Amino acid sequence: MEPPKGFLASLWSFICFLPYFIGLLLLGIIKGIIFCPVICLMMTIGNSAIILGLLPAHVLWTYYCILRAKQLGPVLKLLTCICIPVFLILWPVVSIGASIIGGALYGFLSPIFATFDAVGEGKTNDIFHCFYDGTWSTIKHSFTIVRDFKDVCFHSYFSLMDDLRQKQAPDGKYYEIRLLYIPGAIIAGGLGVLIDVPVISVVALCKSPYMLFKGWHRLFHDLIGREGPFLETICVPLAGLAIILWPLAVVGAVLGSMVTSIFLGAYAGVVVYQESSLWFGLRYIIAALSIYDEYSNDILDMPEGSCFPRPQYRKKADLSRTSTFSRPSSFKDPPSRTSSLRKPIDLKPLELLERLFKECQRHGEIWVSEGLITAKDIEDAKSNSGSQVVSIGLPAYCLLQALLRSAMANSPGILLSE
Repeated sequence: MEPPKGFLASLWSFICFLPYFIGLLLLGIIKGIIFCPVICLMMTIGNSAIILGLLPAHVLWTYYCILRAKQLGPVLKLLTCICIPVFLILWPVVSIGASIIGGALYGFLSPIFATFDAVGEGKTNDIFHCFYDGTWSTIKHSFTIVRDFKDVCFHSYFSLMDDLRQKQAPDGKYYEIRLLYIPGAIIAGGLGVLIDVPVISVVALCKSPYMLFKGWHRLFHDLIGREGPFLETICVPLAGLAIILWPLAVVGAVLGSMVTSIFLGAYAGVVVYQESSLWFGLRYIIAALSIYDEYSNDILDMPEGSCFPRPQYRKKADLSRTSTFSRPSSFKDPPSRTSSLRKPIDLKPLELLERLFKECQRHGEIWVSEGLITAKDIEDAKSNSGSQVVSIGLPAYCLLQALLRSAMANSPGILLSE
């Protein structure tokens, strides 16, 4: 549906739409309040059980793989073993906290979005779906999230650590740390934090009013004209909340800039270590201010450039010197379609599909023999319900293997088979 044109038509459309929006929003909020504690409790208990249950195995296997890693030198192994307890202690704290916050947000927002999606185009019995959608589906999806988290903590983690332990060092040379440049890196990192954090914080605070009013101007413009995020029904609650909570978003952006400035300043230590020079690290501390200023100007659509100098902090100028973060001219002046169609491209879609089906058959037979695809997965694929291992997972895996094979062979096209 095209949005209305003209101020009066847009205003009348907004007035008619407002009660409809408020009713759906209140219904979604009520469902969110009911299901928020349930979903939060389910995800917190499930993820916490996985985290705490696998924590001893994670600790032991992490140390074992680090000590047996063939890519790491003796000194680097020693320093890693000394520093790794910090991450092992933070892992359960951060993960459980993220599960609580994520579960609460998902349990509250999912019913709201489902309520608005229930009145979309092509839906029948809207009243029933307004009350039902986002209830049982949210519970099922929360179980899916816990199951996926278990797969990451168990299968993905141990697979990653096995790769670290078994992978050979390139050219027979393991990675080692140069202790000579560690003191200079620590000094540069500390100075970077002391200088960049307050300066970047002041810059972020000065630009926050511009971000506040510019965001409000854009959101109200889309609201009155039913454009942008207000055009799609499912995005209406998020867009409406964005207007109300936009000041909090600005505050979050300022706080995010302050937190990010810590890492941006501490990166001076990395520059010192990489360039083997304390002088380049000090130059980076000044250049980091210009980098942030230019990047924030580009995000806020402000004039390009920066009031801070940007000295070269790499031995190779092309690694550190870019004039701006703005879009290159190639995006501003896109090539014409006539020039791109002068040379016809020989496409063979039938051959592409045939090769893809053969790859799916080959990998499918392997998965069946290994027990990765069960009879239930095949029945679910036939009925187009339940597990999607065969209908989505298998073709996606084949396409991923084709892309990886093509990249490793440096092929101009796609290698669909060996």
